Amino acid sequence: MARAKIPDEVGGPATRAAVAGGADRETTATAVRYLLQLLAERAPGNTVEVRVPPFGAVQCIPGPRHTRGTPPNVIETDAATWLSLASGGTTWEEGVASGRIHASGQRASLEGLVPLRY
Repeated sequence: MARAKIPDEVGGPATRAAVAGGADRETTATAVRYLLQLLAERAPGNTVEVRVPPFGAVQCIPGPRHTRGTPPNVIETDAATWLSLASGGTTWEEGVASGRIHASGQRASLEGLVPLRY
């Protein structure tokens, strides 16, 4: 069963509040999930798994699909870094160079896909 889509009128304000700082855990979780949803809509596919524990994960980017076990292309980061990356506060290169974004696999890159419009 598919997850319920976060409507723009809920996700947009949550994202703005979380990016501004000081948002509670529930608002931050909504913002993270909303931005992951936007990423999956912008780059539909199953080649790369983007994880932002403990709030969510999506598969995105067209290409070869994996069906079992750990995907070969994984990107993982914390919520604060994801919010900054998705909103344009941090570039892909800065996040990877700083070690705040962990990317493994040949296709594990969000370069050109972020920042997202929300």
